[in-house]
Amino acid sequence: MRPSPGIRRFFRRAARDTGGAAAVEFGLIVPMLALMVVGIMDVGLAVHRKMQVEHAAQAGAEYAILNGFDASAISSAVTSATSATGITADPPPENFCGCATSAGVAPLTCGTTCPGGAAAGTYTTVSAKATYSTIINYTVVPDAYTFGAKSTVRLQ
Repeated sequence: MRPSPGIRRFFRRAARDTGGAAAVEFGLIVPMLALMVVGIMDVGLAVHRKMQVEHAAQAGAEYAILNGFDASAISSAVTSATSATGITADPPPENFCGCATSAGVAPLTCGTTCPGGAAAGTYTTVSAKATYSTIINYTVVPDAYTFGAKSTVRLQ
């Protein structure tokens, strides 16, 4: 059975008619572009939040270098290091003695001698933590991320 001539004419005209094609293409592309822009903004804001947490831990360590170990004052320096809210000194700052090694600081009893012959130094570890929540729910990634940073400095 062959289609009627009227139906054939309709499909030929529709195939040649390009009016409105740009609007249809625009309507199909815009939602994808908008999602890409929002996703890029989300990644940028998350990276910025991570940098704020790292800065807060470093600010607490700098406070300890200048003023000595005071857990509550260092915690306050961490939380007030940036204008961002929700940054905490978690776990709280800790003070310990140890010897510097290639892998970090090996904890030792204060007053003991390090393997190289030097006296064990006093160190402070400052931690900062904050949570970042995404702008929209992407369903394939978590809605929130917790960022943490730690800075260890020698006080003496």
